[in-house]
Amino acid sequence: MNTAAIMRYCGVSLVGVSLLMMASACVAWHEKSEAAMIPLSYSGLLTATAGIFPSIFVPKQKNIGIREGFFIVTFSWILACLFGALPYLMYGGEFTPVNAFFESVSGFTTTGASILNDIEALPNGLLFWRIASSWIGGIGIVALVSIFISAKDDKLSILASAESSDLARNGYGRRKKRFVYTMLTIYTGITVVSAIALRICGMRWFDAVTHAMSACSTCGFSTRNASIAAFDSISIEVVLAVAMVLGGCNFALLQATFLPSHKGRTILNSEVFRSFILCIMAASVMTAADLLLNGRCESFNGALRQAVFQIASISTTTGFATTDTDTWPPLSITILCLCSVFCGCTGSTSGGIKVDRALLAAKGMKSRLHSLAHPSRVMCVKIDGHIRRTEEVEDACTFILFYLGLIVAGAFVNSVGGMDLRSGISASIACMGNVGPGFGSVGATGNYSGLPDALKVSSMVLMLMGRLEIYPFFMIFGIYKR
Repeated sequence: MNTAAIMRYCGVSLVGVSLLMMASACVAWHEKSEAAMIPLSYSGLLTATAGIFPSIFVPKQKNIGIREGFFIVTFSWILACLFGALPYLMYGGEFTPVNAFFESVSGFTTTGASILNDIEALPNGLLFWRIASSWIGGIGIVALVSIFISAKDDKLSILASAESSDLARNGYGRRKKRFVYTMLTIYTGITVVSAIALRICGMRWFDAVTHAMSACSTCGFSTRNASIAAFDSISIEVVLAVAMVLGGCNFALLQATFLPSHKGRTILNSEVFRSFILCIMAASVMTAADLLLNGRCESFNGALRQAVFQIASISTTTGFATTDTDTWPPLSITILCLCSVFCGCTGSTSGGIKVDRALLAAKGMKSRLHSLAHPSRVMCVKIDGHIRRTEEVEDACTFILFYLGLIVAGAFVNSVGGMDLRSGISASIACMGNVGPGFGSVGATGNYSGLPDALKVSSMVLMLMGRLEIYPFFMIFGIYKR
């Protein structure tokens, strides 16, 4: 085990976190909010100090294997969450140690679950840090670190391999350096364009920038207690819905689509993207019809407006809200739950099982049934015109099995901890899928503040495992060997 490599690159990731803290402190200074500026400044200095020492005093390492990569990924996220909680702790208020860590983990994993009962009471500097942590979490701290590593030696971009699944990298021809740069370029571009569009739609610049960052990272943190319902604007909802869907797409496909210099498969001819969009459209129409038939909306247009935004929000694991979905009919709630499990595409910022894996597993099962009925035939599984190896199909099925098993385990823990069945199951699904809001006591109009500290800790574990796609945790404990 190359311990020096783990220390060095975890230190580099902390330096990146400290720079974002300093940027948030500048926002606090601009907004004349000393209550946020001091905690952010001190936290930034402490985080920078902790990151600089191993970055400077530990020599550069060249022998980084996949096991070290998984260790760097996991510990980078955990350390970022620990140091990211410092501004909240220093600010005080509702932020007890467990609450501060919960908010930090929720941000960096782009979950969007919160313990805050009054978001608008926070100073703007701290609100910006809260959403900035989710923005850097969306692109992936380790992916940012890999940029600097890859600049010298592309072989060392093994860190990007550990942070992202193999399916996510297929669109990049397995060139990991290109993978990282593409993610950063597309991610920043969507954020900037979304912020400008929201400003044109009537948001002030602070709200426009923060909500654009939150939408593109598919986190769902808002600066308002009522989330997007506070703005009551169709144009704002349309911009955010588009930003969320783009955030849930494979960034390689987005680059190939919008940058003419990159030819190849685009979102227009991607089977995965078509499946993703068709699922959103079908779920939206079914939900709108259910809301109208059950008298939840007066017109189909009103029902469709609510349905499209909420389905787009949940399907991309963002968690923005324009209405209290906890009062929706059973069918609509069931559709939302299914959307929160399968979610967006690999190579995106969304959580969940991902449409790619679900499609691959479904085709694999279909192929298996055909082979049982016709043993002499050779059946192949194809996605987007490419034949998938049997190992890829098995990996997808295994991941789904692990994922659903962890949801069941989380729901059991929540039930033992005193949560009612509806809240416990939905909280487990929401945390594992990095969705944020669930139903019941953790619904769109509620939060996680009422949970016992033990359940907050177990929810944080689910958030981290969902964001890191399970296997890094198994790797560092020796349960899974690649």
